[in-house]
Amino acid sequence: MLERRVRATTTPARDGLRARILLLAERGRRNDQIAREVGVSPSVVSRWRVRFARQGMTGLQDAPRSGRPERYDETTERQILAKLDEPPPSGWVRWNGTLLAKALGVHPRYVWRVLAKHDISLERRRSWCMSTDPEFGRKAAEIVGLYLAPPENAVVISVDEKPHIQALERAQGYLRLADGKTLTGFSHEYKRHGTSTLFAALEVATGMVKAGHYRRRRRREFLDFMNEIVAQYPADRELHVILDNLNTHKPKHDRWLARHRNVHFHFTPTRASWLNQIEIWFSLLARGALKGASFRTVRDLRAAIDRFLAAYLQTAAPFEWRATNVRPKTFKNRYSDLCH
Repeated sequence: MLERRVRATTTPARDGLRARILLLAERGRRNDQIAREVGVSPSVVSRWRVRFARQGMTGLQDAPRSGRPERYDETTERQILAKLDEPPPSGWVRWNGTLLAKALGVHPRYVWRVLAKHDISLERRRSWCMSTDPEFGRKAAEIVGLYLAPPENAVVISVDEKPHIQALERAQGYLRLADGKTLTGFSHEYKRHGTSTLFAALEVATGMVKAGHYRRRRRREFLDFMNEIVAQYPADRELHVILDNLNTHKPKHDRWLARHRNVHFHFTPTRASWLNQIEIWFSLLARGALKGASFRTVRDLRAAIDRFLAAYLQTAAPFEWRATNVRPKTFKNRYSDLCH
């Protein structure tokens, strides 16, 4: 076996060296002679002869090593995570890896390793809106109940407005670079040509959308749009309208509702407009017709919205409610358990 190791071209150099030492020892050579021939110290020759005599071929393998001792431990990791809850040094808005390393006296690479381990990005920023409505449960159940089990022979309509849609004129086209490549897109410069407010109503059962353009979003414009919606249905047909808590939707003395006994308003909980399904359609509108588009006039803007609405209505379908839990959103510190 030792001879095969010496002859094989795939044998690692360290294993071949150890096999040569033992083969020379088997021929009766002294340690100093073997050391001169293979180019190592006599102590190395002695070590491998002793290990082979005690353990056989197993003794020729490298013994397990402890490796370099750890410079940092779990205590250091907890200190890094706990430091994130403290304000950053004066003059800085937020912590970064260099600041954390300097404050704790550790290497920046270890800081980034700990942050990556816990999926913490110091540059990423998220926004949230948590409902503090004390009647959240009752109001949310009322809205979801209208989606899942509307009253018999009644129509459920989701209504809201998208205010101040800007008519931005952007320089669009092609840009040829010095290396010959071509980019398509638009310049960061733009001109403002006014704004428009869009009122929209979604019929929950069918997915059909009715929209109206207005210059402002006062109570007057809201009632004008509601008059158009109500006129599309028989006077004896019950209409359940889902709205958010904007002040133009809910005055103290609503004479309009008194004249329209078949219309019932249902308001989403405070800071929970995501329960209003028309918000889904507004998101589709923004991505499909507004984002990155260029308009020279408000009329062009409104025409683009109307074209999108006409195309959408050709394949309109109700949104499928898939939420299994409806409750105010809460956020848990992902590393709080490690800090305490």
